[in-house]
Amino acid sequence: MKRVHTFFVSCLIICFLQTVCVQRAMAFTVGEEREMGEQLLYQIRLAFPLLDDPDISQYINDLGGDVLEIAGFQYFDYHFNIIHSPQFNAFAAPSGLIFFYSGLVEKMNHEDELVSVLAHEIGHVVARHIAKGMDSGGKITAATTLLALASLALGIGAISQALLTGSLAAGQAANLHFSRKHEEEADRLAYGWMKEMGRHPRGQEEMLHAMRRIGRYSMGDNIPQYLLTHPYPDERLDYVQSLILFEEEELQDFEATDDFEFLRMKYRILSMVKDGKKLRNLLHNHLAKESLPKNEQIMLHYGLSQLDLMENNFDSSRKYLQEVINYYPHESILLVDLGIVEMESGNKERALSLLRTAYDKDRDDLWATFQLARLWIELKNFEKAEQFLKEVQADMPDYSKVYYEIGKLKAEQGESANAAFYLGKYNLYEGRLRLAKHNFKLALKTEGLQEKYKAEIMEMEEIIEKLKKN
Repeated sequence: MKRVHTFFVSCLIICFLQTVCVQRAMAFTVGEEREMGEQLLYQIRLAFPLLDDPDISQYINDLGGDVLEIAGFQYFDYHFNIIHSPQFNAFAAPSGLIFFYSGLVEKMNHEDELVSVLAHEIGHVVARHIAKGMDSGGKITAATTLLALASLALGIGAISQALLTGSLAAGQAANLHFSRKHEEEADRLAYGWMKEMGRHPRGQEEMLHAMRRIGRYSMGDNIPQYLLTHPYPDERLDYVQSLILFEEEELQDFEATDDFEFLRMKYRILSMVKDGKKLRNLLHNHLAKESLPKNEQIMLHYGLSQLDLMENNFDSSRKYLQEVINYYPHESILLVDLGIVEMESGNKERALSLLRTAYDKDRDDLWATFQLARLWIELKNFEKAEQFLKEVQADMPDYSKVYYEIGKLKAEQGESANAAFYLGKYNLYEGRLRLAKHNFKLALKTEGLQEKYKAEIMEMEEIIEKLKKN
């Protein structure tokens, strides 16, 4: 089914983009890269299924922000996303759009490994390796760029070839394969940034070990796409190991990173993307390891709690979560997880108590904010629901589901025009341009549309027309 889904996505990309005419040759300047990035952000939402729940998105973007704070001034507003796909892959697109696949996250064991890949991809953007590669391609548009990215991101043989047929994307895709020099530069930047962050570069070494191991056991068409676009794992591993050996004494005082947030995010993702039976077997197999550290054992229980929640086994989910809370009593986001269990099982008052407590402990927790909003809608307190949804919208303006929830809220209140407006925004951020345009037209001709939304609709219709042309 996943392969069929990928094929369907591929067909969507082909149908959407093969109508594009090639524009004039141009140099890939910072300004043009930024403009292309804005277009790609919408188009990638159409092409790839994103895992963008507020807790996942907030975690990966906060982690990226930590690297960027060390990296210094940037030309772009970075966006970090996780794609639902079993592939071992990640890629950076123009203007700081960086994507990780759930299959890549699954192979990681520690947060420092994720940071090393994240920093490496940022390194490619900072050094403008992508922009320089596309400069040499001559004629570029957002469409040909997306075709090139799709060919690299999908990486499934004949479909990739179909994406490249009859377009400039073949040349662009070739330019997106990084050279030995580019890989060394990105590794060097990532190594330095990790040290400045107080993270031991061992995470970088462990990730390169994993890449080399996966590469050696892969043959022919089965080589992971990440190893095709980011080659030379043996040489890169030797290079990073030599740096660590040279600075061994300096690195002795680096403390181990707390992996709670990473493991929580990892098992949340796995519960969303993997077959339930296979995931349960995997978690129990890990639990059987006698040498397993206590914190990792506890977080495997967290994974089981999320799997039980997905399967509506609320009592078991609640039991596992309580074990995790007892071990991590100060992690308020676990109260959000427990509140969701109570909400889904129908215990709304208990859910409200837990979610309020979590929100009061951390007002910046968008997962708590979003779940409180959902619960207030169920409790028919629309004023409070809208207050919390607007908080999420302010911090995550491209999170599509927040517009769906606001639209649902407006519909409950009988505000049909405003509901259509928010449903239009939901479809726009989901990449459904035709539906979004229909929703906006319906909103404009329905009585009761707030005046401030009319100007916003005009702006979004311009975005839709621009996306159709590119």
